[in-house]
Amino acid sequence: MQRDVGSLRSRDESLIATHSVLRNTYILLGCNLLFSALMAGIAVVTNAPPINIVLLLIGVYGLMFLTQALRNSIWGLVSSFAFTGFMGYTLGPILNYYLTAFSNGSEIIMLSLGATGLIFFGLSGYVLTTRKDFSYMGGFLMILGMTGFLMMIAGLFFQVPALHLAVSAIFTLFASGLIMYQTSLIIHGGERNYIMATITLFVSIYNLFVSLLQIFGAFGGED
Repeated sequence: MQRDVGSLRSRDESLIATHSVLRNTYILLGCNLLFSALMAGIAVVTNAPPINIVLLLIGVYGLMFLTQALRNSIWGLVSSFAFTGFMGYTLGPILNYYLTAFSNGSEIIMLSLGATGLIFFGLSGYVLTTRKDFSYMGGFLMILGMTGFLMMIAGLFFQVPALHLAVSAIFTLFASGLIMYQTSLIIHGGERNYIMATITLFVSIYNLFVSLLQIFGAFGGED
């Protein structure tokens, strides 16, 4: 009897912890997305130039590792906003390119934004509703991400439009899979740190939006 009571209590505590992580993740994610959008807007209005690739990599990975190191303290929250704000600012020059290079640039951006939102809420809702365990996707996502990264590096040396489209398609699949994988980790107790869960979902949304932007620009852009 005591064992059954202890088991029920343990399960209830686990459910409470899971709901807490899920709630905090979505609240922090929403705040970070708004802050990132604000920084992107500032970059667009000020016509900010693209950031040097070396500085970009240092900023992205440096702030990501800093957030990882501070994830269990209040400074982890500050670092998460620094990371997402920086990512938003780097998005500004990309948005400016589409606004100036295509006559329907604003439509491409809004279409990409809408599709990103539909995919994120659709995939998240599916995982939350069915409560399926997608932890098995970890190895596949790692291979997919590495493939996309290597193809992206190759694209820097070989200016082949089809290669760039392939990279965008791979990162669209990667980001979509990562949304399902991370959401599954949260609801099944595999992720207990809402700061890191937020960063993972934010990166997924960012990559998904940029990838869709490139795909829609390639097929629906009007010079």
